[in-house]
Amino acid sequence: MQDPDPAVTPRIWAVGALTRAIADTLEARFNPVAVRGEVSGLSRASSGHLYFNLKDPQGQLRCAMFRRAASMLDRMPAEGDLVEVQGRLAVYEPRGDLQLIVESLAHAGQGAWYERFLRLKAKLEAEGLFDAGRKRDLPFLPRTIGLVTSTGAAALHDVATALRRRVPHVPVVFAPSAVQGPQAAQDLVAALERLYALAAQGQVDVILLVRGGGSIEDLWSFNEEAVARAIVRSPVPLVCGVGHETDFTIADFCADVRAPTPTAAAELVAAPRAEMLHRLDILEGRLQDAITRRIDVASQRLDQAAARMGRPSARMATQHRLLAQSGQRLRHALVLRIERAAAKLQALETDRRNCTAKQLQRSGDRLHRLELRLQLLDPRLVLQRGYALLTDEQGHVVSRAGQAQPGQPLRAQLAEGELDLQVTRPRLL
Repeated sequence: MQDPDPAVTPRIWAVGALTRAIADTLEARFNPVAVRGEVSGLSRASSGHLYFNLKDPQGQLRCAMFRRAASMLDRMPAEGDLVEVQGRLAVYEPRGDLQLIVESLAHAGQGAWYERFLRLKAKLEAEGLFDAGRKRDLPFLPRTIGLVTSTGAAALHDVATALRRRVPHVPVVFAPSAVQGPQAAQDLVAALERLYALAAQGQVDVILLVRGGGSIEDLWSFNEEAVARAIVRSPVPLVCGVGHETDFTIADFCADVRAPTPTAAAELVAAPRAEMLHRLDILEGRLQDAITRRIDVASQRLDQAAARMGRPSARMATQHRLLAQSGQRLRHALVLRIERAAAKLQALETDRRNCTAKQLQRSGDRLHRLELRLQLLDPRLVLQRGYALLTDEQGHVVSRAGQAQPGQPLRAQLAEGELDLQVTRPRLL
């Protein structure tokens, strides 16, 4: 066996040494470097460092921007932004990853994905799909919760954990769907429609549409027009919890409520059972206190009433005395009333006798006057002055000469007696 030819045998490197050599080569060959690309997978660490990818249709490059450089930015980058960065290429030796350490960043445009997002957002907003007036309040205590997400998503675990902790008694109807990839939008619409059919039958009261964070491409299915219109058709309130707090999708604007994370979406529709029980305990305590106070007040009033009453025998004696006094006053009042009535009756009787005597006197005087007038009208007084009353055989009075005929017998009544006469010749005056 021949020994390997040292001229063609590769050198054996230690891993760390090789990564350092690569880093040195990159430093010498490329740095400093300027790159133009679209921001994707942006995240901000608690330390203030920014981590993201720069990409274009041909590839992508991992980037890190440390806190000092990030603090000098006029405007923070966002998913889909087209930017131009300057920095230096380096190798992150613990993992052997190639990365660009960004020292400055300038916005070059919105990026293709973001432009698509803005166009669709403007279109749906103009149609009124985002109007606050069509948004509905969430039910306070839903009987059943619908859930749409992927079976393998971390969001499913987060939501299930939150619901199990807060409302373990509320059933959850799970409609699985892809949340990323070419078929995700179609799957999301189908999953929502399955829950809508149950909601129409009263079997679902609220729906959660959730998934974890990701790049703008990862979340793009929630920016599809078909998904947006499906969300608006929901017969029950719908909560959208997609991505992280800084992520916004078209689905967020269409939903009745937007939650910053999947866990927050679950918490919005699930008032914690322990909190509800605690509230009931507080209300029970208040009710018991109120009942105790009412009983105490009633007892005090009863004691005061008993003290005012004293012994029953003394109370009865007092009542008998008051009753006797009342009876005496009543008898005295009745006697006075009777005496007053008798006096009034006597006065009326006296007035009546006086009135009757006066009326009799006036009637007698009037009768006397009428008698005198009647006497003056007595025909006998006229006859006593020499006049005679002539009547024919039928007793009719003859007062004119023309009433008598020659030879007609007449009767003349005098003051004393009567004469039978016969007309010889009537004489008219």
